[in-house]
Amino acid sequence: MYLPIDVALTEDELARDFVAAVSARQIPEKFFYWFPLSVRAWLALCGEGAYRNFSRSHQVITEHASDVASLVSPGEVEVVSLGAGQGDKDRVIVRALIARGAAARYRPVDASLGLLEIAVGDARREGIDARGLKADFTERSQLRELLSDGAGQWRGLGGSRGSGGSRLILLLGNTLGGFDPARMARDLAALMREGDLAVVDGELFAGASTLAGYDNPINRQFAFSPLAGAGLVPDDGQLEFRIGQDRSRSGLHRVDKSFTASRPAVLHVAGETVALSPGERIEMSSSHKYDEPTFLALLAEAGLTPRASYRSADGRLLMAVVERETTSAGRKS
Repeated sequence: MYLPIDVALTEDELARDFVAAVSARQIPEKFFYWFPLSVRAWLALCGEGAYRNFSRSHQVITEHASDVASLVSPGEVEVVSLGAGQGDKDRVIVRALIARGAAARYRPVDASLGLLEIAVGDARREGIDARGLKADFTERSQLRELLSDGAGQWRGLGGSRGSGGSRLILLLGNTLGGFDPARMARDLAALMREGDLAVVDGELFAGASTLAGYDNPINRQFAFSPLAGAGLVPDDGQLEFRIGQDRSRSGLHRVDKSFTASRPAVLHVAGETVALSPGERIEMSSSHKYDEPTFLALLAEAGLTPRASYRSADGRLLMAVVERETTSAGRKS
């Protein structure tokens, strides 16, 4: 199958970035989906139902996709998914839009080529017009194809000027919380133009039960996968999960994770090596969780106004459909 995928972030760049990151004793979020082992571990995590955020997000979207679709302007719509992964949840919304008569096109964005291939391939097998963008969506320079060209017109991923239809931007599965939530909310707002909507969700903090959702065998396998992809084995050290408080504001929490070497170990990536000594620790990307007022305040401070909101059955995930705030002059801020 031919898979149309534009590339703003190459595999060589990712390999260099990974070596630089582990040399600094860090593993950013994008590398948890990069290695083939990581892709397999992620798909297993979602398929087993052990990752509650995926299950919650999928449940909310399945129940409310038609409600979301009803808020989108009729006609042509570009569904842009930031951090699309394998695209399971995205396609639920695209189907709902098509069922309402929209001419929907799907544009998944992800740094993982393996997951992007699945997202584009599965969509095209369903007859959905899909074209992927391999990019780190946290890097504005890699999203030139998603930004206004200065005339306020949409430029499609193939490089041709769009027809001016609306966009629905998806940031699902607590993806906002995988980064600096305040910055990501502002970046999301910056991508939106008049008539666009976005769907964004967040996991609500629940103390020890939040930690239990991460510190389980199948999620530990996923969390270890970037290290396994670079040649480490679990006996090389200890993987630890812990709850932290984000000091930037009240009501913003984190699940932190790290790996501490218990013996000399060597990571191998793209012909380069990074040595670890016993006791050295690699900090891995954190996942932010929210008190509900804090989640809503982050959106409001970014100039995002909710049109509708929905909760998971257990009340632990809040999904909001938002638009950019309207100024007093009646124009989008």
